[in-house]
Amino acid sequence: MIGKRAGGPRSRNREAYVGGEDRRVLPRPLRRVVRFCVSLATGRIHIPAHTGTVATFAFLGATGLYGMSVGGHGQSVAQALTASAGFAIEDVRVSGNNETSEIDILQLLGLDGTTSLLALDVEAARRKLSELPWVEYAEVRKVYPRTIEVTLKERQAFGIWQHGSELSLIERNGSVIAPLRDSKFASLPLFVGRDAEQAAASFEEELAGWPEIRQRVRAYVRVAGRRWDLHLDNGIVLKLPESNIHKALAVLSRLEAEQGVLERDIAAVDLRLDDRTTVQLTASADERRKQALDARTKALKKAGQS
Repeated sequence: MIGKRAGGPRSRNREAYVGGEDRRVLPRPLRRVVRFCVSLATGRIHIPAHTGTVATFAFLGATGLYGMSVGGHGQSVAQALTASAGFAIEDVRVSGNNETSEIDILQLLGLDGTTSLLALDVEAARRKLSELPWVEYAEVRKVYPRTIEVTLKERQAFGIWQHGSELSLIERNGSVIAPLRDSKFASLPLFVGRDAEQAAASFEEELAGWPEIRQRVRAYVRVAGRRWDLHLDNGIVLKLPESNIHKALAVLSRLEAEQGVLERDIAAVDLRLDDRTTVQLTASADERRKQALDARTKALKKAGQS
């Protein structure tokens, strides 16, 4: 019994193992790979039909997607695929645009009839529309399957600002909206000079208590960034002080009520000094005054001689 066990298979295996201790043994993960390759080579593993074809197309597809991603063409491909699937934008509904052209909106969004609703970046479209001159706020909404809705809130023109030879439309806070292109806004007040656009709204509010003067103003001219000259509809210039504007306008209102000073042949009324009001005559009125003074002087001389 003992002799047979000593000469059995286990003994032979042990001898073989001991005799092979100097050979290299593969790590366990690599053993599995080697076993798989041997099984694949000997045909013990069955590979379904067309596996190679499917793998080739999968590899080519993955390579194409990677190339499009690296080249930045992914968005274009997505646009084309989803548009051909029935999601091309065909209707654009715009509201709130009084001064902004729908053509400008469509061009800015790049809608050409093949743009896909699924691939449209709503936030990017909103940012682009907000860059238009008249647009204060824009909202873009998708309505599936083929419509987008654009809602605009536009800026309100308060006045016209002349700086040098340029004319621009401004908001109440002084922000420039856009250059003045036509006579559509001719009825808005005109503010002239450096920093006039920033002080325009507050000064016009000061004139609210003097509607009879305010309605006759054709231009508000900022002088040296400190005070205002008012150019009236009949050409008379009212020179206002830096402060105490209400007091100066009260004096002017009294002179107009008592003497009709603004209806006379004068060029300007200087209200800058608290203790006096200076009236500048026009050239023709000044000439008539000189002639009258000369005639009076001659008459006095003649009366003295007689």
